[in-house]
Amino acid sequence: MQGKGLIKFVAVALTIGCLYSLSFTWVAKQVEKDAREYAKGDPEKERAYLDSMATQPVFNLGFAKFNYQYVKEREIPLGLDLAGGMNVTMEISLTELVKNLANHNSDATFNKALSNAEGRLKNSQKDFITLFGEEYQALSPNGKLASIFATRENSASIKPDASNSEVIQFLRTQANSAVDRSFNILRTRIDKFGVTSPNIQLQSGTHRILIELPGVSDAERVRKLLQGSAQLEFWETYDNSEIFPLLENINKTLAATLATSKDTATAKTASTKSDSAGAGKLAQLGARKDSAGKDTSALAQSQARQNPLFAVLNPNIGQGENGQSVLGRGPVIGYAAQKDTSKVNAYFNSPAIRSIIPNNVKLLWGVKPVSPESRVFELYALKTSGFEGTAIMGGDVITDARADVEQGNPEVVMFMNSTGARQWRQVTAAASADPNNKRSIAIVLDNNVYSAPTVQNEIPNGISSITGKFTQNDTKDLANVLKAGRLPAPAKIVSEYIVGPSLGLESINKGLISSLVGVIVILLFMGLYYSKAGWVANVALLVNLFFLMGVMASLGAVLTLPGIAGIVLSLGMAVDANVLIYERVREELALGKSLRIAVYEGYSKAMSSILDSNITTFLTGVILYVFGSGPILGFATTLMLGIITSLFSAIFISRLIFEWMLGKQQSISFSIKATENLFKDTKFDFISGRRKFYLLSGAIIIAGLVSMFTRGFSLGVDFKGGRSYFVEFDKPVRTDAIRDVLLDEFDVAPEVKTYGSSNEVKITTSYMIDNTTEDGEAIVAKKLHDGLAKINPNFQIKDAQRVGPTIANDIKISAVYSVIFSILVIFLYILIRFRRWQFGVSAIIALAHDVLVLLSIFTLLNGIVPFSLDIDQAFIAAILTVMGYSINDTVVVFDRIREYINQHHSKNEDMPTVINNALNSTLSRTVVTGICVIAVLIIIFIFGGEILRGFSFAMLIGVVFGTYSSLFVATPFVVELIKEKDKESFKA
Repeated sequence: MQGKGLIKFVAVALTIGCLYSLSFTWVAKQVEKDAREYAKGDPEKERAYLDSMATQPVFNLGFAKFNYQYVKEREIPLGLDLAGGMNVTMEISLTELVKNLANHNSDATFNKALSNAEGRLKNSQKDFITLFGEEYQALSPNGKLASIFATRENSASIKPDASNSEVIQFLRTQANSAVDRSFNILRTRIDKFGVTSPNIQLQSGTHRILIELPGVSDAERVRKLLQGSAQLEFWETYDNSEIFPLLENINKTLAATLATSKDTATAKTASTKSDSAGAGKLAQLGARKDSAGKDTSALAQSQARQNPLFAVLNPNIGQGENGQSVLGRGPVIGYAAQKDTSKVNAYFNSPAIRSIIPNNVKLLWGVKPVSPESRVFELYALKTSGFEGTAIMGGDVITDARADVEQGNPEVVMFMNSTGARQWRQVTAAASADPNNKRSIAIVLDNNVYSAPTVQNEIPNGISSITGKFTQNDTKDLANVLKAGRLPAPAKIVSEYIVGPSLGLESINKGLISSLVGVIVILLFMGLYYSKAGWVANVALLVNLFFLMGVMASLGAVLTLPGIAGIVLSLGMAVDANVLIYERVREELALGKSLRIAVYEGYSKAMSSILDSNITTFLTGVILYVFGSGPILGFATTLMLGIITSLFSAIFISRLIFEWMLGKQQSISFSIKATENLFKDTKFDFISGRRKFYLLSGAIIIAGLVSMFTRGFSLGVDFKGGRSYFVEFDKPVRTDAIRDVLLDEFDVAPEVKTYGSSNEVKITTSYMIDNTTEDGEAIVAKKLHDGLAKINPNFQIKDAQRVGPTIANDIKISAVYSVIFSILVIFLYILIRFRRWQFGVSAIIALAHDVLVLLSIFTLLNGIVPFSLDIDQAFIAAILTVMGYSINDTVVVFDRIREYINQHHSKNEDMPTVINNALNSTLSRTVVTGICVIAVLIIIFIFGGEILRGFSFAMLIGVVFGTYSSLFVATPFVVELIKEKDKESFKA
């Protein structure tokens, strides 16, 4: 075995890397277990414990120490279907953006074009700006968009004589900018929301933002948070020296209050979270030994009682020239750890303290920590303006802002309209009037201070340069923030998916059970079928599982329920590489070769089939990843990673084990008595009866096509749009009764299906699906609850999903593209790899056969089987995976056909004979791999839960017919397409 040393090095390095990556998950779970034990069921105590551990070392590797925050960020993240929570797709309202850019122009043609573009967007793949341009051109061929958009605010970008194409390009640029700044605003809001491991990403090619919030249960609060309009303001500020006496007064008042009224709510907050005299784990977090070895925790607690505010808020105090402590300059009045900001807020909001804070003082936190690792935030003191205590200026005066670089230093250039320029001149003149005490102006968005630059001089023309300790990313973010106050583009929720925590826990349990049982079945089968060599394969499979989880952890890949299915399925398919090798070894042994040579030949001759079959499957995984979304991405990720790790384990790890065993002169058996001669010298004639199988497949497909055009499919909510709910009652219910009651509530007949047991139902409705307002969501929720309560008041909505019509249309089109693109990519790969179009066409015919058969069975059995057969994203994932498996099987046979054609003895054999020989020689591999994969799918079908039942059923049917098509469709068509006289040209 060449390169053995390198392979060992890679294996050891990969093992160390995976152990390192997985260790963070283990440590995080241990800390969370400690938090639960400490809290004893109190969520506030548990949260306080974890907040306190955020900056505490919890993982010591000797060369480095990691705090809980660092560890938590690097554990394997769980998808919403496992952790519970909320998945939201937000779409930036470009209609409102365009209206704002036109200053709400009343031109009838302009507004008609906007309305038409909105209507077309639901069924078009073009972007909104393009559609608007087309509609305006159709309504007014000679119309000039410049007359609408060449406003004073847009004068820097749009001239009165600008062409329509230039205006459209300007609108497209503004649309992309609006999405970017909305993304930044939403990201900041989510960070402040306090969600563990949130995920927010722009969806490429759209004006949509995907947001995943694990563990969130208050959906209404999330909707308000995400859909609220951004509020940009400019505030005058106080100097720290002006506010420090107030902080001292607050500190003294709190100390007196806590000393005399320990039973009040404020005292409970302070004593429960920071006093903790019970010597529990939380109380010990701050405990440390001084130089004399004495425990200082009691002293720290005593100081916290005497100075309750300054125990959690460090005043802005620096060091003077002579080393003495002096007050820092500027609007920052203090610093607090993130875990303490809520306590500081509670102090400030308590009645006793609120009464002593002047009405013209507003205290706000900075948007970002001082440094990412410190988790320490700055507290700013702002000066209110006027009787209502508002900001001195609003953000609506901003016309533009851009990141720039001046003499190598990043800066932000801000532009204001004429009204704003006049106000800004007065504000900056006042702030810079005292040369010895220049003031800062705070830039505030959604009550978070983004920057507070010091004003150096009066700014007369409304063009300002903002400098500071900025990185280029900082200036881009600040520019987006400043533009958020002008030309707002509202973000609307167009799709959401809510998973209750109980359903997430149930999914984890079922996913783990199905995984464990699936792995055990594969291990037992391989050990029994291939004897000692089978157990070598089992070691490689377990190593593969370890590597797969380690790589996922290192990449931060989200683990979803379909992802767990993908892991188990990848293990089933990983068996295929071992089976290919072992069957080749058995062939070489049957020829009388020595064990060492047989092992060498087996690995060598199986390599081509292994690579071809895994590459084609990997390509379908790539396409699934590109076109899929949500949980399907998790499935595609685990499938692709599983293929890579299984190849390494099957080819190299098992080979190293065999080399070690051969070096120790150990006997290695590749079969037991019962399997030794199984499938040996089989002479099945697959080709002569091929037309019978054509008729069988044709009958299924024709029946399916008739059903497709008459009965149709049961489309999932992500394909047709609407609202879907998974509801569990405490006792069995009748679907017709629920349907009748909800028909009265919705005025639209809902679809109600039993979902699993007789007390679980899935409800789908299109009622008010176009209404994306908060009021609309509340109306639907109330009607649903009122209707369900009439059936049985004891129910729980464990899962809720809403998909708008535009999203549904995009998902459908992406699904069609993904299937077509997969077929094209596979055809091109086979064409390149086998260098003959006959192989490619035969493979495509087999793939089309598999897809049509699967669609036919789903439409024929819909409503007959006792589980959901919805056509949704999971079904498309199943189709693509089946295509990967089917082509995997087909390529293995094609490889053997090519080998047989190239062999000298095949010269005198006709093509059907060659192909029959190839099919019989690979039959054992086809059966063994099929049994393993089918067994795994049956286990997922039985134990994986209702959510995976339709997916696993599609996979099960697809694998059965994928194996069938390899034997009775793909290879027979090679016979049909290759004429006997062309056989000689197929030699390599």
